[in-house]
Amino acid sequence: MIIDKKNLHGGLPLWSAGSGSRLRTCAKMGSEACDVAIVGGGVSGALIALTLSRAGLDVVVIDRRQPGQGSTGASTAMIQFELDTSLRELSGKIGARRAFRAYRRSLKAVADLKALTAAEGIRCEWRDRDAVYLAGDNLGHRGLKLEAATRRRADLPSEFIDADELKSKYGVERMGAIVSGGAGELNPARLLTGALNAARKRGCRIYSGHEVIEVQNTGVGIRLATDTDGEILCKKTVFATGYETIKSLPKGRFDITSSWAIATKRIHPRKFWPTRCLLWEASNPYLYVRTTADNRVLAGGEDSGLNDAERRDAAIPAKAATLLSKLNTLLPGRSFEIDYAWGGAFAVSPSGLPIFAEINDHPGCMAILACGGNGITFSLIAAQVVEAWVRGKRDSDASLFEHAGV
Repeated sequence: MIIDKKNLHGGLPLWSAGSGSRLRTCAKMGSEACDVAIVGGGVSGALIALTLSRAGLDVVVIDRRQPGQGSTGASTAMIQFELDTSLRELSGKIGARRAFRAYRRSLKAVADLKALTAAEGIRCEWRDRDAVYLAGDNLGHRGLKLEAATRRRADLPSEFIDADELKSKYGVERMGAIVSGGAGELNPARLLTGALNAARKRGCRIYSGHEVIEVQNTGVGIRLATDTDGEILCKKTVFATGYETIKSLPKGRFDITSSWAIATKRIHPRKFWPTRCLLWEASNPYLYVRTTADNRVLAGGEDSGLNDAERRDAAIPAKAATLLSKLNTLLPGRSFEIDYAWGGAFAVSPSGLPIFAEINDHPGCMAILACGGNGITFSLIAAQVVEAWVRGKRDSDASLFEHAGV
């Protein structure tokens, strides 16, 4: 086994209830040849496969599970340019110039993702939203004003609003907030199946139930051997295996931790807060809130350093109750009820940036790890970085993501 195996989520995620469109995978694998093999059929693998297929490259995707059954199933799919690390804090870690570039690239990625889904006709329930970053115990009124000023210097679509304006525009009571444009929400299961189906129409072959057990450099390319006696011969390999990382990836660049989420029973559209914006707190642990196309409220957070899957899953009822209590406090008078509750593993890096790194002892291989709460946004950036790398070029922002800012 060259890739870690982890229990990535437990409980009943909202997206497990048949919310994705159908995906056809190939039958038993024999010997495949292609330009690029992608190991991992989650959102990262799907967006990379589609991007490379659109560029005219011959692609094979392989996953030990059915695509979408890993971390994607636990995603809450708030599509933002804002990182878990504030722009001011990131500037202190990697320098203002690089931090501004990272935030601007993330903003561009949200727009690029929206454009890609529209161009391919992917019906993933995309909705444009503002993101409202609420004052909390990490950043209060003064801290948010400083953060908003820093974002203005970086030409980001963010502005600070005070408590009165927050209450009148969005119906939320806090000491203030940063309102940012350029955000959205979607259904990650539909995004994944839509992207893979679009790639398949361009010739991409998708295999599920096959595990890569050996990587060999043949001198003229790469040979991937599977546990089902199949093989893939390719020029480049991308390991988009998420938090089940390839064992050769240097350790110490990130931590695996846990998060929890709930989805409420459907409510009447009139009961939503004004504009149905994304809400998230500058607190630790923080709460974040979005809506869904079928009129549910999805809330998540309560992140902890817990990395034991059994204890994470055992904590789901208590964490769900805490999330529900916080949701009812933030948006009073609605009496939300839980319909789905789940917990999942995710990775955090010291800077909040993802890792897209070539693997030293596997020439021609790259590992993709979309750390933090911006996984889908980072997945789109990864697809663009990978496309340049496959073509023997270098994405202009690649250096931002090679070491996760450390």
